[in-house]
Amino acid sequence: MIDLLLSIIFSVLLLINFRLHPRFGVNTFQTIILNYPVCIITGLLFLPENQHFSIDLSETSTQLAMLLGVGFVITFMLSGISTQRIGMAMTSLANNMSLVVPVIFSLVVLKMSGSFDTLNYLGLVLAIVAVALSTFKKSESDSSNKKENIDWLLPIAVFVMYGITNTTFNYLNAKYVTASGTTIPFTLTILVGSVLIGGIVLGIRIIQGKEKLVFKSLLAAIPLGIPNFLSFYYLLKALDAYQNNGAFVLPIYNIGVIVGSALVAFIFFQEKFTLLNKIGLILAVMSIGLISYQGLF
Repeated sequence: MIDLLLSIIFSVLLLINFRLHPRFGVNTFQTIILNYPVCIITGLLFLPENQHFSIDLSETSTQLAMLLGVGFVITFMLSGISTQRIGMAMTSLANNMSLVVPVIFSLVVLKMSGSFDTLNYLGLVLAIVAVALSTFKKSESDSSNKKENIDWLLPIAVFVMYGITNTTFNYLNAKYVTASGTTIPFTLTILVGSVLIGGIVLGIRIIQGKEKLVFKSLLAAIPLGIPNFLSFYYLLKALDAYQNNGAFVLPIYNIGVIVGSALVAFIFFQEKFTLLNKIGLILAVMSIGLISYQGLF
């Protein structure tokens, strides 16, 4: 249970990082790009002695994994922007409710209905309603600020992109990670893809004069990159501790991150929730329970 708790804490810390960036004048774009090398270093430090990490570009799995790394960068960027403009509570909810996307993919595309029943389907519907309600933001009377009026789309984009990347990761993990306990090396391969695309984009922007590397960004990448990897690492350990029972571990993890982020946002950042936002948070917890109640009970 301690591994599960740690994975929740480190996941919440990620959003706290984003929330604090504007306060300390940190360039979030640069910090996100620079956090991936920190992730890789952290991953190598936690790599078990009986495993090794290497890159074979001729392997299809390596090419697909590195391509997925591009999606990781885009998704993390959206999460950072959404946290700063909409708030960490709503972004966390959109992020964690994205579990609906791989479930729908399994049902619709892979035709894996399994033991899905009426309550599970009700949970899927409630999840979508929860995201819609929790991200609703009343328009300001001054409609001239169009930027603010479309900010509510950010959590929706986070929901979709996290769903796509998680679905792709699960698919590639199931198809190409055949040896037990080799998920971390596979994840490191994805992170190498993130480093390459991030480095290219950052380099181009610096050459064009659109970016100037700031030392603050390098420093901020450390407290972002370490929990970024550890949140995933301890979630894997929690899954291993419960015999890979994702139906039990993942709902608790997602509910924990949603509730934890909402509490931190309310207590430390004074984020305000409308009545619809509160209803959305409650529905989110209910929907996760309905989707995964067989595993929980």
